[in-house]
Amino acid sequence: MKKIQFFALFLLVGALAAFKADTAPAGYKVGDIATDFSLKNVDGKMVSLKDVKASKGYIVVFTCNHCPYAQAYEDRIIALDKKYKALGYPVVAINPNNPEKQKEDSFAKMQEKAKAKQFTFPYLFDEGQKIYPQYGATKTPHVYVLQKTAKGNVVKYIGAVDDNYEDAAAVKQKYVENAVDALLKGKDVTVKETKAIGCSIKA
Repeated sequence: MKKIQFFALFLLVGALAAFKADTAPAGYKVGDIATDFSLKNVDGKMVSLKDVKASKGYIVVFTCNHCPYAQAYEDRIIALDKKYKALGYPVVAINPNNPEKQKEDSFAKMQEKAKAKQFTFPYLFDEGQKIYPQYGATKTPHVYVLQKTAKGNVVKYIGAVDDNYEDAAAVKQKYVENAVDALLKGKDVTVKETKAIGCSIKA
């Protein structure tokens, strides 16, 4: 009897895993065209990628307030925006989390975070969690470097900011910087995708 129950449980777990895999959004791959969006910024205004003027592309970062990984990268994300905004690749940050599951990621808390850290970039709220599944983001932080072209915003890099979330001084591979630098020089991105390290998105 116990063997039958165990087998039934095994089948149920397998079926649930398969269902989750089938229903999980595939998201964008490198080379895909990313559609624009319109999301509320911490200043209360709606922001779209097309609203960011004089840009050659975008560094879209799915991040949040509460996650220790996201917190570890805050200063580096600010530095990315300060370095690349003037060169045509500004940061656009998006909080994908459901505030009912994680109260620290509420819109009010986002406003507090942006003010305290003096964010130099839009910090948008993915209300209804409609945008992050389109991208296929699974972690905070999860970065997508987009290049503006005649065809649209082409995904050129997906993954982590760099190779060491614990210690910025010990970073050996600056994935996002390398990708944007290559695009600015008219070259192909060498490392197109890496594994995003961070907290799972709270749906």
